[in-house]
Amino acid sequence: MKKTLVAMILVGGKGTRLKEITKDTAKPAVSFGAKYRLIDFTLSNLANSNVEVVGIVTQYEPYELMNYIGAGASWDLDNIDGGVRFLTPYASAENVMWQKGTAHAVRQYFNFVREFQSDYVLILSGDHIYKMDYQKMLAHHIGHQAVATVAAIEVDWEDPSRYGIIETDAKDRIVGFEEKPEHPKSTLASMGIYLFNTRDLERLLDGGPQDELVDFGKNVIPHAIRTGLAVSCYRFKDYWRDVGTVESLYAANMDMLNDPDFLGLNSSKNLPVYSKSLNLPPHVVLSSGSVKSSVIADGSVIDGSVVHSTISYRTVIMKNARVEDCVVLPDVFVSENAVLRHVIVNKGVIVPENYRLESEEPVVLDQSNLKELGEIDE
Repeated sequence: MKKTLVAMILVGGKGTRLKEITKDTAKPAVSFGAKYRLIDFTLSNLANSNVEVVGIVTQYEPYELMNYIGAGASWDLDNIDGGVRFLTPYASAENVMWQKGTAHAVRQYFNFVREFQSDYVLILSGDHIYKMDYQKMLAHHIGHQAVATVAAIEVDWEDPSRYGIIETDAKDRIVGFEEKPEHPKSTLASMGIYLFNTRDLERLLDGGPQDELVDFGKNVIPHAIRTGLAVSCYRFKDYWRDVGTVESLYAANMDMLNDPDFLGLNSSKNLPVYSKSLNLPPHVVLSSGSVKSSVIADGSVIDGSVVHSTISYRTVIMKNARVEDCVVLPDVFVSENAVLRHVIVNKGVIVPENYRLESEEPVVLDQSNLKELGEIDE
């Protein structure tokens, strides 16, 4: 059945900059803000934008992510005429089809796009925190008669070299695109969101050797600009954060705590963010427990002190323990008298009694580095 717009979410990267957090978890499956997973934001955006066909291109540690998403019912994406499809690595007659980059991944699964005879293809990442109506981006794309459109946002001068940097003319046509430059020429950064006319995307991907068209930001978009194709910039002005590093993941969680209206998560009226329910009992704060300026997920038991922290599901914080300015991932046990500050506690960690880790900068506490990072008070 013909669809106007199909989406492909690229979730295959290892996410090494998140260190121990992604050692056995795909980055989009990482917990955020106690209740959510990173992938929730992209899937919710698609549901709210009435995009009915979604291909999820996996590679690294896909089991937890695939189990979490299932058929997409929690995001109302389990429709008969499309829905969620997992596009996993496979063996061809010649070799195993591992993904070398974002464009290479899309090229491998282009039959998925052809199946639905779509007019447009939306390429997304599954590890960004934001809300966007993709239909507005599509309207911009059509109105500017573009071959490709790149969503972009202004970033601070402090760290623009993390991104693909864009230069535009007065009509928001992109005239320059440089991936992670050492000396950026602007602060207009690519969000890693690309919208293409299907026929033009197919021509671009088939227009050269695979080793020359591996990545959208490094290869395909610059090639399209050099050859004179109309590549437009869609400027996004709301909250967006790429949480691909320990520092950015921590900062996004703190942003949520500091802003009671963060992304309207407490309201279901404007582009709600959906998440899969685990059907856990409500969290409990016991008589010795206290919670201030924090978010506590279901299934957690708090008997210690929690200050300005996000506490994911099935976490236990024992008596006289103190957790401050922390991001605690699921299934963590914090023993009595432990003290944690400026820490991301990885899932499943058991923090010993009398353990102390008060860091100046956010660090990831894992079962493997307990002794290295902290100490036990005698």
